[in-house]
Amino acid sequence: MIDPGIQGKVAFITGANHGVGAAAARALAAQGAHVFLTYFREPCSYSNETLAAAREAGTEGVEFYWAEHSKTADAVVAEITASGGVAASREADLGDSSNIPRLFDACEAALGPVDVLVNNHTHCVLDTFDPAAVSGEGFGMELVSVEGIDAHFAANARGYALLMKEYIERQLKRQTRWGRIINISTDAAHSHPGAVSYAASKHAIESYSRAAAAELGKYGITVNVLALGPIQTGWMTPEQAKAIGAGTPLGRCGTPEDVADVIVFLASEQSHWITGQLIYVGGGWRMHQ
Repeated sequence: MIDPGIQGKVAFITGANHGVGAAAARALAAQGAHVFLTYFREPCSYSNETLAAAREAGTEGVEFYWAEHSKTADAVVAEITASGGVAASREADLGDSSNIPRLFDACEAALGPVDVLVNNHTHCVLDTFDPAAVSGEGFGMELVSVEGIDAHFAANARGYALLMKEYIERQLKRQTRWGRIINISTDAAHSHPGAVSYAASKHAIESYSRAAAAELGKYGITVNVLALGPIQTGWMTPEQAKAIGAGTPLGRCGTPEDVADVIVFLASEQSHWITGQLIYVGGGWRMHQ
């Protein structure tokens, strides 16, 4: 058995009330890490009754995704602690930069200083340059706007950068020579018609990550990016998931647990010689050319 060497280390995971973040928290906790879950429930247009019905039905799609998104992280924390793990959580909007040091303070008070930073949260509202593509169907499609651009970059690009900054400053004060930063992006970051601001903000994350990897290696901190392919976090209908999955070499869509396995590896001792890398995690949906 390989020992990942993260027993007792503190992992700070954003966007961890459902999907990839929740799966990462469970997987890291199973390896003995103490996990701090942050999340933010953005308002949605569906009523609580509609969300409850979608959650009970359990059929993936727009309403089910929002039902999952609207949950707190309490159930994930309870599951981890019931299994003998150590976990705590706090809700905060990472688009508000003043929340970032507060969250680190809360983590340190509950679990101790952060060793592993997993930036997974995302803000995604579909937008387009094409007025003819604007729609209210499904997840909706908006025209690019000042407000939309700012919201994406505040939560995604700026949020990730400031979380890394806060982490690094605290690591240096501790005078430790070990650290892991794992940033979650998308394999559509370079071009994604119909989600132009989301893709652009994710592309910025990749640039920040490469710069951080080059600058922080001397402190023993590795920085890597996961570019996710189609992952079923509830947003695809079963029909969509089947059709999209058929287009991958492995013949299916990914699960949050598939991504969590890679996160655990990058947090582990076994990844000590890997930094500055963009790793496609999508069953071969996209390959480096």
